[in-house]
Amino acid sequence: MSENDPVTTDIDPRPLPAVPRLIATDLDGTLLRDDKSVSERTIAALAAAEEAGIEVFFVTGRPARWMDVVSDHVHGHGLAICGNGAAVVDLHSGGTLVRVRDLPRPVALDVVHTLRAAAPGTSFAVELSTGIHYEPAYPPFHLDPGATVASAEKLLHEALPGEGVPVLKLLAHHADLTPDGFLALARTAAGDRASITRSSPTALLEISGHGVSKASTLALCCAERGISSDEVVAFGDMPNDVEMLTWAGTSYAMGNAHPDVVAAASGRTVANNEDGVAVIIEELLTRRAASRR
Repeated sequence: MSENDPVTTDIDPRPLPAVPRLIATDLDGTLLRDDKSVSERTIAALAAAEEAGIEVFFVTGRPARWMDVVSDHVHGHGLAICGNGAAVVDLHSGGTLVRVRDLPRPVALDVVHTLRAAAPGTSFAVELSTGIHYEPAYPPFHLDPGATVASAEKLLHEALPGEGVPVLKLLAHHADLTPDGFLALARTAAGDRASITRSSPTALLEISGHGVSKASTLALCCAERGISSDEVVAFGDMPNDVEMLTWAGTSYAMGNAHPDVVAAASGRTVANNEDGVAVIIEELLTRRAASRR
């Protein structure tokens, strides 16, 4: 069985907290179905949670410009955490950056040189706050036709493609290594300088500033609201969700989750195509209503 095969499992409702204040959910492979849609059941569950006074945060590796899939389903606060924690964006205003936790260009360049030496054949893309740019050998992003194509060294130069533009994420792709093998190699080689994770089924790594993750940025957002980790319920499916699921007081691995995610989470729900997030939210709200009778 591959890591992306759906797993049929009984849902364990016991980890649900009595009074959660915030739901944090990944998007791809978690809230979204495989066709990138949000089901009517999930839309209704998200709205019901917000109506009950529970904040919902989308916490994703996606950049702000790819948040149109859920922008209509952000309610009161309008905020989402993008780029694996590198940016907090206001979706009500079309994706305005509220907070940036960048990857310093000198560090990014050092990581490029380190991974080129450790894994020859690695190609890179640079995710800026203004868009993505990539090397000629990197698999092209057809959703970003305006990208600059050049070596990573040129892309990370302060004057190209824009002086002072924050680097949100460095992406590294390898055509031959296994996804988990590439991740382990990169963390050994450069994990002391940057946060390295992955969310793709291919050998594609996502590299952020040291200490930047979904978990650390979510913790900052929660602290600003006086919300503790014990009051958070989180959902995810891939290695870039592990820190967030570990930090949250209650967490759920999807039925289609990577084994590391299953190990990190305190509970498990059904797969994304079976509306696993909605299933738990519905149970949570049912319990909440019953406790108030």
